[in-house]
Amino acid sequence: MRIIVAGGDGFCGWPTALYLSEKGHEVTIVDNLVRREYDKELNSNSVTPIASLEDRVAKWKELTGKDIKVYEGDLNHYDFLSLVFKQERPEAFVHFAEQRSAPYSMIDREHAVYTHQNNVIGNLNVLYAIKEFEPDCHLIKLGTMGEYGQPNIDIEEGYIEVEHKGRKDVLPFPKQPGSFYHLTKVHDTDNIMFACKIWGIRATDLNQGVVYGLNTEETLKDPVLVNRLDYDAIFGTALNRFITQAAIGHDITVYGAGGQTRGYLNIKDTVRCVEIAAENPADRGEFRVFNQFTESYSVLELAERVKKVAKGLDIDVEVSNVENPRVEKEEHYYNAINTALIDLGLEPHLLTDEVLEEILTYSLQHKDRIIVDNVLPTVTWK
Repeated sequence: MRIIVAGGDGFCGWPTALYLSEKGHEVTIVDNLVRREYDKELNSNSVTPIASLEDRVAKWKELTGKDIKVYEGDLNHYDFLSLVFKQERPEAFVHFAEQRSAPYSMIDREHAVYTHQNNVIGNLNVLYAIKEFEPDCHLIKLGTMGEYGQPNIDIEEGYIEVEHKGRKDVLPFPKQPGSFYHLTKVHDTDNIMFACKIWGIRATDLNQGVVYGLNTEETLKDPVLVNRLDYDAIFGTALNRFITQAAIGHDITVYGAGGQTRGYLNIKDTVRCVEIAAENPADRGEFRVFNQFTESYSVLELAERVKKVAKGLDIDVEVSNVENPRVEKEEHYYNAINTALIDLGLEPHLLTDEVLEEILTYSLQHKDRIIVDNVLPTVTWK
């Protein structure tokens, strides 16, 4: 298939592009490289040194003989996006190209507005480009489990059957986003659903949980292909932050009570889920939602797991609780359904101690790159 991976230089996008290329698809990366600019803005970095996108793609071709095209540009620029669609005629468009950090969106008004403009308008442009140039193209959109919040009922896959005053209907599952970033994902969902209804677009929304892991089989082929490892309190996940804190001998700091529970999945499963969606496209006019995660953990459970693995490497660190910079439930019911991708063939890679040790080992190898001031929160919701 001809597949565009927008945001193909990022943590999820890069290994996805390699994986799809390895499987024989014609892959094109579209990226404005802004993720690297965020590092400069925030005085942060990836724990793993990452090569330029140009060097990454060249190394991939050298090793495999497979060519990945690259367009450097912004989805918010419709003329640019139109050119890409007309030249590449994609059969699938994998959309990772959004500002993905909740804390970044909460820094101040400017960052909240930027996140909305970048995410919502960029996604709208993709919808119009599909309508105008490739109406049969399948949109595979990265959503987030964070759209749902922490309701006191089971979280279904996108839709829920409701009975009200004697009548029944199947409606979109209620959304309770937890940041301005998560709000943009909800807006995306509504816009995609509307576009499918009025234009007959085919779309799959992958409501992804928190992704962990570092390497896939493809990124392990050469050090130039290594993936990002974000650890700071703005772009790093709680698990990555805990691992890098252990690497530098810092207390593992849990926000608040630590009962905040989320869905998690391995980066190896992220790339496989995209492949499954591409090979099993939605019907014309169908807006399909898959909950993309394999396990659920509280942040306190993760902290204790990291502490245990660190101790196995002769690193003694303590778990401590710090004031929660977010506004969220710290103890709550959480049971989300995730059967659709399993039914289509996903065989999960689960969170083992070996996976945690691999990431910790990488962090220890590059601990001189870890900026200590970045492992504690600097952004508050209030």
